[in-house]
Amino acid sequence: MTAAARKYLVATDVGGTCTDTIVFAAGEPVRLGKALSTPPDFATGVLDSIRSAATGMGMTLEALLSQTSLFMHGSTVVDNTVLTRDGSRTGLLTTEGFEDTVLVTRGAYGRWGGLTEDRIKHPVKTERAPALVDADAIVGIAERVDYKGAILRELDEAQVEQAVRYLIDRQKVEAIAVSFLWSFYNPTNERRVKALIERVAPGVYCTLSSDIAPVPGEYERSSTTVINAYAGQITRAYLSSLETLLADTGYRGPVMVMQGYGGLLPAQEAAERSIGMLECGPAAGVIGSRALGQLLDQPDVIATDMGGTTFKVSVIQGGTIEYAREPMVDRFHYTQPKIEVVSIGSGGGSIISLEPGSNAPRIGPRSAGSRPGPVCYGLGGTEPTLTDVFMLIGYMDPGIFLGGSMKLDRERARAVFDEKIARPLGLSVEQAAIGVYRVATAQITDLIRQITVERGLDPRDFVLHSFGGSCGMVAGMFGAELNVRRMVVPYTASVNCAFGLISADIVHEYATTALLPVPSPADAVNRLFAPMAEKAVKQLAEEGFAGDRVRLDWSIDLRYSRQVHEVTTPVRGRGPLDEAALAQVVNDFEALYERKYGKGSAYREAGMEMTQFRLTARGLMERPQIEAEATGGPDAAAARIGRRPIFVEAAGAMVESDIYDFERLKPGNVVTGPAVIHTPITTIVLQQGQTGTLDGYRNVIVDFV
Repeated sequence: MTAAARKYLVATDVGGTCTDTIVFAAGEPVRLGKALSTPPDFATGVLDSIRSAATGMGMTLEALLSQTSLFMHGSTVVDNTVLTRDGSRTGLLTTEGFEDTVLVTRGAYGRWGGLTEDRIKHPVKTERAPALVDADAIVGIAERVDYKGAILRELDEAQVEQAVRYLIDRQKVEAIAVSFLWSFYNPTNERRVKALIERVAPGVYCTLSSDIAPVPGEYERSSTTVINAYAGQITRAYLSSLETLLADTGYRGPVMVMQGYGGLLPAQEAAERSIGMLECGPAAGVIGSRALGQLLDQPDVIATDMGGTTFKVSVIQGGTIEYAREPMVDRFHYTQPKIEVVSIGSGGGSIISLEPGSNAPRIGPRSAGSRPGPVCYGLGGTEPTLTDVFMLIGYMDPGIFLGGSMKLDRERARAVFDEKIARPLGLSVEQAAIGVYRVATAQITDLIRQITVERGLDPRDFVLHSFGGSCGMVAGMFGAELNVRRMVVPYTASVNCAFGLISADIVHEYATTALLPVPSPADAVNRLFAPMAEKAVKQLAEEGFAGDRVRLDWSIDLRYSRQVHEVTTPVRGRGPLDEAALAQVVNDFEALYERKYGKGSAYREAGMEMTQFRLTARGLMERPQIEAEATGGPDAAAARIGRRPIFVEAAGAMVESDIYDFERLKPGNVVTGPAVIHTPITTIVLQQGQTGTLDGYRNVIVDFV
């Protein structure tokens, strides 16, 4: 088959409950697919999801994949590996005398870092999370590099070989992390260790801190290296298996894997940098939201995503995405660029329980996942979830869930909720369900206020984007609480992370560490950037990108003298810096510093220094343009399929309301709330006073009175 015949772009994102697929081709409508995730063999769910999209196109799975030129993928495999402690038994080789670095973490902060506010309230009861590497599997190596990169103590290879054999024979490790002091200035000793491991134990997965985290920060760098080693074997095996499975089903192109910083990497490279896949699904969702904002001329967006396990929110200002200051997975810090996404354990599958003593409803953080899932799924779930609540307050229709492909058991959900929640509260099923729904939306509203109002941002200045299979049923409520004026529920709402994969570019991140005072000559900075740029251009050329399809973005970490926290500051322009451009970077640093730490906090008289120099190299993907359909009149009567009682907040009760079939709506149609719009992949609830208009891209634009 010719390249021209392979016209489709396919992107699949694996979530905790569902696996989502989106299919693009020039001149054709966007196609969507959805299936339940299939842990632990997630690859089966991937094929099920693609098959779902293919069926909607009147094709077989094999036919679709044989006509696909590029497959993009996001997965929770690394997150799950760390959270479930299911990774490889890992050993750590570190500089002699620093064996306790990953055990001590950040001192006292390590006792409560990553904990919820409720648990932090009782610091005496807190403790550090058990490390991913046992103390007995940490070995100090006699070597030393100083802070300028000079080797003060040569590596003793005989000692290293003895340590490696001890880890393999006695500790039974399957992966080894190597993190030496100051290796980001001079990686020679680490590379000699890796060469020895490859010779002595070629089957052992090995990660070097100088490769995966060549930055200052002793604990964070070591933690990053350990996490990468811990999840590396599983990630490599998963991606290799997926590539084989796709090839056996007719796919002949590359597999590109989403990273937590918002870019794609070839599967082979991603397998060696497993830590980059942490939270890659939420990152893809933010990329998708930015792409939609660009399409609709909405540069300022609050992106919200509610799936089966969590509710997530991120803020986009002026088309710019925020990055996390201190990324964490579970309770472990790591040093990798990652899009800032704040979340709580409140998703459709979140289990509802009652607090002992107070009987107050508690939502999550435990989730029923896809199996057994919510009670109404009929797959063996025995604990009530938010999805069951949505059904009990009239938002879900048991007969048309996922386009009618899965029948729901309303009566079973009602019986379980009555037994475990309503009766203990002394309420009717409807009263208790309404109460739980209000608690969930209040928690979500509080979370959004934390990253907007508490940071000096007014939600009224933003457009709210509602993504995820469950978000459309709560967004009307929390959007009204936030006083936003407009909300968008995209056509791809329930598969937004997959849409983000389609919207992403190939991205490689490079960094070099050097300490330069401010001011310094521009040439001194350019000399640091030049080798990174040369490497980036060569790597992208090998992947098929050149000329105007290559974009290089520079940034510099700056800090005030004697401070330890840097602010990453973008460099304006694309070429080598001159003195004016470098002065602009310093001015931008101070503006960013005051935005983070408060007006007046910048203090140039303290002196400044540059500590790290970063390059983001992008291979700009070619993708088909989305064409808008012509819009017609506002009358949506042809899409109305009935009426039923639903919960309406303005009335404080269940109110008979109109129900619409999204598939029958035409661009330009207007639906006035209270109403429910059922789509094949999600449900949209319009509260009283809200109007939803279908635009030419088949997004529902909701205006608030």
